[in-house]
Amino acid sequence: MYGFLPCTNNIFGHLFLILVYEYLLFHGESYLAKGGEQMFKILGPGIFGASAFHILGALPEPLILLVSGVVVSNREIAQEYAFTGVGLLAGSSILLLTLVWPTCVIAATQEFPHHSHPSNSPHNTLQALFTCYGITTDLETCYTARIMVCSVIPLVIMQIPYLFQFSSGPRSVTLVIALVITSIFLFVYFVYQIFEPWVQKRRLEYVKHDHLILKILQHVQKNTLQRIFTKNGTPNVSAIRRLYRELDQDGSSGISASEVKDLLLKNKVTETNIDEEKEIKKVLQIFDLDGDQKINKEEFVSGFTKWLDQTKHAFDKQYFSRKSLKHIYQVFGPWLENKRREREGKKQLISEILRHVQSDMVGSLLTEDGKPDEHSIRELFEKIDRNRDNFISHSELRELIMNIKFVKASMEVEEAVALVIEELDTDKDHIINEEEFVAGFEKWISSTSDHAPVTDSESQEDMYETWEEADMVVGEKQSKAIVDKSICAWFKAIIYVVLGIAMLSILAEPLIESVHNFSTSAGLHPFFMSFILVPLATNAREATSAIKEASHKKPRTTSLAISEIYGGVFMNNILGFFAISILIYVRQVTWQFSAEMLVVAIVCSISGFAASFVTIIPLWSSFFAILLYPLSLVLVLCSQL
Repeated sequence: MYGFLPCTNNIFGHLFLILVYEYLLFHGESYLAKGGEQMFKILGPGIFGASAFHILGALPEPLILLVSGVVVSNREIAQEYAFTGVGLLAGSSILLLTLVWPTCVIAATQEFPHHSHPSNSPHNTLQALFTCYGITTDLETCYTARIMVCSVIPLVIMQIPYLFQFSSGPRSVTLVIALVITSIFLFVYFVYQIFEPWVQKRRLEYVKHDHLILKILQHVQKNTLQRIFTKNGTPNVSAIRRLYRELDQDGSSGISASEVKDLLLKNKVTETNIDEEKEIKKVLQIFDLDGDQKINKEEFVSGFTKWLDQTKHAFDKQYFSRKSLKHIYQVFGPWLENKRREREGKKQLISEILRHVQSDMVGSLLTEDGKPDEHSIRELFEKIDRNRDNFISHSELRELIMNIKFVKASMEVEEAVALVIEELDTDKDHIINEEEFVAGFEKWISSTSDHAPVTDSESQEDMYETWEEADMVVGEKQSKAIVDKSICAWFKAIIYVVLGIAMLSILAEPLIESVHNFSTSAGLHPFFMSFILVPLATNAREATSAIKEASHKKPRTTSLAISEIYGGVFMNNILGFFAISILIYVRQVTWQFSAEMLVVAIVCSISGFAASFVTIIPLWSSFFAILLYPLSLVLVLCSQL
């Protein structure tokens, strides 16, 4: 009766058993979700994503209801267990909409743009908090809310026999009608996603969001990229700034969409199922705080530092592995190789230019104490400036470089000219004035001096050398795919799914029995225990993930998190109705759940209709949603009395 744990006869023992079973139930649900998500990432949008992935994600509650009602031999006990299982189903849907949903809104809330503030009185300040703050979602979130509302249709249909006091015959017919309508609706929903897979793509994006930074930015490794962290483990802001300066290729004090696109295309990050433009938008959404389509230094440093702080614990547990290092190499290997070639070619070109001008044109560019000789550098400028217009043009620079044997042998002349202009032309007008020429040559001479101090440029070179350690550690060919699609990955995903289903099936009956025993000892109705306590375990992972995504305060991630909640409620209602129907036909359980299902229908309808036609959700709506939770308990209590 008590499963595999010791028996108990007191209220605290029953409570202990419930807590232990819920802990194991949480892990079982996590294994099932992990396996399903891994399969979804491997397969991408398609038949699996349109059907099986949705079912696996919402399976725990219906499975517990079904197993607990089927395994018992006594019909009366099956009826009691079914009633308790319905409490779990109802509690899960209402928990997601009245506690998790408003928490996501509160976590993601921001001040609405272009919203005028009232005066600074305490009353007006409180008013502004409720009216000037909130979240903005996309239209797809509204569509998902409408789909969720449709899931209450069978629940509403089952109210008809009790509203008109039908006999048992018409009640059975009504159940069949509701079951057929639900089956058709679910089938159409799955088929629709195959041909219009926007729901699948949103769920896949939600599943993959934690790995987005790995695809786009450097996934920092403890052993080979430790300069990103200081000795005490905090993010190294100066190193992050150097990284930003390299990404800011055109020196415009902002990483534009075009620069991000070049980085993505150069490294082949984008997968065949994900549009390149969407990947660019994702990066901008993560770091572009002011929405101006450019990532400035402050935004980059702030975003990268915050991300490192949030995921450092996860790095220690998951990412510091050889496999993760291979993933870095898959993404940044071509970029590292390209930067290594550019750096080596640039160093050698500068060295050859200095050697050539000092041996063939003006002599030494150093003073007696080893410092750059500004007078000699200006004299060199005058010799290169053939037309005496105080600027060195592309053609004049090309004439100089044509005389360097190294350039003729190792690189195209035009490529060399472009590199020199990039180095010297600080104002980006494609010509080099005298001051730019002097400053650039002084920098070159200082960088080639054996006694020169370490400059920011050389420190940046150290950064690249650290990156190249990753290249040396990996040292083997890698596939272009980010997602592991090997047989081993498939095997692990299947094992997770099987293990999760097995744990849920084994724990279902002893958990429901422990809830009954605790409720009897405490003088409470089992429905309320299953309504309040058990959903915390089966929805903890989904709730935590949604709140975490919403806390990023980005419209896209918030929309995805809210959509996940709506999708979870939809599948929970649909599969729950199927589970109840199976128990009615297999175990002759009678339908005595009208009041409970009516409460679910009311909460889902209010939440769904309110979100179906608006994309701007004010903060005050979250507090009304929270009030629906105790209200739903009162409604169920009144129906029981």
